[in-house]
Amino acid sequence: MSLLIRDADVITLADPTSSTPERLDLRISDGVITDLGTTLVPRDDDEIIDGRDRLVTPGFVNAHTHSWEVPFKGRYDNMPLELWMLYSYPLLGSGPCSPDFIRARSQLFALENLKSGVTTVVDDVLETPTQDLAQLAAVIDAYDRIGIRANVSGHVINLPFIDTIPYVADRLPGEVTDQIRASSLVTAAEYLDYSRQAMELVQSTGQDRLRYMLAPSAPQRCSADLLAGATEMAMRHNLECHVHLLETKTQLVTGTEFYGRSLPQYLSDIGALSPHTTFAHGIWVDDADIELMATHGVSVSHNPLSNLKLGSGVLPWRRYQEAGVNLGLGTDGWSSSDTPRLLEVIKMASLLHKVADPDPTAWPTVTETLRAGTVGGAASARLADRIGTLEVGKRADVLMWDLKTLNFTPRQRLDHQLVYSENGSSLERVIVDGVIVVEHGRLLTMDEQQIVDEFNAYLPEIHAWQDRTDQLNQVFHPAFAASYAACSHAPSRINRWIDDPAHRTPAPVALR
Repeated sequence: MSLLIRDADVITLADPTSSTPERLDLRISDGVITDLGTTLVPRDDDEIIDGRDRLVTPGFVNAHTHSWEVPFKGRYDNMPLELWMLYSYPLLGSGPCSPDFIRARSQLFALENLKSGVTTVVDDVLETPTQDLAQLAAVIDAYDRIGIRANVSGHVINLPFIDTIPYVADRLPGEVTDQIRASSLVTAAEYLDYSRQAMELVQSTGQDRLRYMLAPSAPQRCSADLLAGATEMAMRHNLECHVHLLETKTQLVTGTEFYGRSLPQYLSDIGALSPHTTFAHGIWVDDADIELMATHGVSVSHNPLSNLKLGSGVLPWRRYQEAGVNLGLGTDGWSSSDTPRLLEVIKMASLLHKVADPDPTAWPTVTETLRAGTVGGAASARLADRIGTLEVGKRADVLMWDLKTLNFTPRQRLDHQLVYSENGSSLERVIVDGVIVVEHGRLLTMDEQQIVDEFNAYLPEIHAWQDRTDQLNQVFHPAFAASYAACSHAPSRINRWIDDPAHRTPAPVALR
């Protein structure tokens, strides 16, 4: 059976029309867009969907997110990244999560992504203290059953975390540093062997929607041989290599303190940059860093909601665009942004950078931010040949929006209203790989209430664990706060905050 959407306003995001709507028919067969035109003749096997008063767009690509953070949604506020990580990714008191819990967590995560129009997630799964194949299989199984498209990682940190941030270790009690450094960490060879097994596990599902990705956490958190080895493996197997980079000023200082050069330059020197590399965040970069990234074909996943909540700074949007660096958009995790709704990210990206430059010609256009939330994310995920635009031959990841709602009343420029006026309530259908997975706000592939109830059954256990680990990890707070303050006020060649704290007296950072 085929789906035929007739007489809809369609934003293909493909050249030459891009975000300008066209009145078109669209046929989907076997998960693929097979016809796109103005007068498609219905066939006997077509299920016809009336597209009048409907807007059809590509599905959104959440190009950087972490399903681990589902239990922390709404828990923390007013902490910069380096302090927030102590509590959302605790160094002490973390035992492995069971596959059953991970499956429940992943289903809930996929559910809210799908219902908000995200058809593809780049899920940088970080389990603490480490990930095993059974845990990864639980994520894959959840995404397979619910029907979302996903890149799923084995996120890895193979250096002691207290040694990845300047000025921290010397401020901690000796018994604490000994305990952290005594933890078993994987070698590069072990991680690459695990990744080979993980690729086979994902391939065994037979679902082309699901892919494994390499995910060395960050240059300062992984050994050089692991970073280079992961890059090479990603290139060899046409996979994404997902790396956190220069999210905060602390990380800018880290490059100078640890390597005597910028972190992009360090990665280039060790052979860990390629067109398969996606940098999550990429805020504290200078022009030389951006040119280096452009030269190597690196993508950047921009996460404005998370960056604002954690006070990380404002990414240099126009400089990336002018250099030709591909930009995707991500929500980051449920604790650092508290939402998987990429439409909020698209709107924020459209607004935030207007205060970064008084020149209106430098401000993001609606076309740019919509493309970043679709085409750009698909390219960073190594999926540009499959998704991101509505074109014949692409996989059918499609959204249908009701234009009779208040969000689109009165009708003006539909692409502008989608970005600035729509809040997700007009979303009528979500189609992934040619299958309608959400219709009129209801998940069709699984029992939605059962997903919610199954996760909520873990809440007493979750809250008890969180309260316990919060207390255990406060031992690190003074040292991390002091490091944050020192790095924030350090002189630097660039500034990515609205105000520059290097010109102010350091203030104490307290836990909220």
